[in-house]
Amino acid sequence: MKIPFVSFLPMEKELKEELKAAFERVLERSWYIDGAEDEAFEKAFAQYIGAKYCVGVGNGLDALVMALKALGIGRNDEVIVPANTFIASVLAISYAGATPVLVDPELETFNINPDKIEAAITSRTKAIMPVHLYGQACRMDRITELAKKHNLKIIEDCAQAHGATYKGKTAGTFGDAAGYSFYPGKNLGALGDAGAVVTDDEELANKIRALKNYGSDYKYHHIYKGNNSRLDELQAAFLSAKLPILDKMNAERRRIAQRYLDGIKNPAVVLPYVCADCVPVWHVFAVRSERRDELESFLNSLGIGTNKHYPIPVHLQECYKDLGYKEGDFPAAEEISRTELSLPMYYGMADEEIDFVIDSINRF
Repeated sequence: MKIPFVSFLPMEKELKEELKAAFERVLERSWYIDGAEDEAFEKAFAQYIGAKYCVGVGNGLDALVMALKALGIGRNDEVIVPANTFIASVLAISYAGATPVLVDPELETFNINPDKIEAAITSRTKAIMPVHLYGQACRMDRITELAKKHNLKIIEDCAQAHGATYKGKTAGTFGDAAGYSFYPGKNLGALGDAGAVVTDDEELANKIRALKNYGSDYKYHHIYKGNNSRLDELQAAFLSAKLPILDKMNAERRRIAQRYLDGIKNPAVVLPYVCADCVPVWHVFAVRSERRDELESFLNSLGIGTNKHYPIPVHLQECYKDLGYKEGDFPAAEEISRTELSLPMYYGMADEEIDFVIDSINRF
């Protein structure tokens, strides 16, 4: 049996007519940037998240960069970020002109360890960037408590957590702003690159709206040295077509994850831990194994697609040698990088495919 790591085909088949209609609406209007589709999606997504404002941008990296810049974070500032995130989280801090300060994650949840954050705070620290990794929210009560105590901003990286909740509150509504990616593989994905920032701060939203459009508040009038990072009308239309079934797709991911959690019974495989206060959306189903590479080869030989998130932690990447970290500085991040393996997880995965993955792992 051939099982891909991810497939968009079931979702695209279900929404084929809606996606066609979205394309035709944009083509008929002949308006491709900052138009009615962008406005409609921003309003709908803000409402879905539970935020007052949403600003569409070109991609998830730009969403984080512009949130940081709009909050006045830049040169000589430090931003705390987990050591085991995708590099985009850290690059955003660098692109804003600030310095990333890494903190080890919790081995069980893969998310930043709130108990290690305070030790990393200095007089230069201006913000914390919690990353809701793999679709499970961080322990935001402790993080918001620390931010308040030290007068720090919070920029949530929600690139993998569309619709995830912590203690009944949606990821992306705990901090000053949150960045989302709509890369095609995300739980809510465009048919190309796209992103957004959500916030409850009107002034911040207006600043980001200007920053994404060459720093312009109206045509040919530039108040900031901005960027060109706009959510185009076509991607906004596609996202609007998908948003109504996001909860349904997330529920299906939770069903698949529960099948894995209930069915995988191999002592060589450590299953992901679900925080009691969290409702994850399972962007990734990540297991750990001391025999990770053997397990990956075994599953691949049976036609089961896998992925490794992320085999080289940020502090050991060549491009971040200048931060001065060395091997052994973040033992949890390094263990995750060495042992993590992601299993197939996508909307429309058939029961027989789920069974085959479970049975194959149990035979390993």
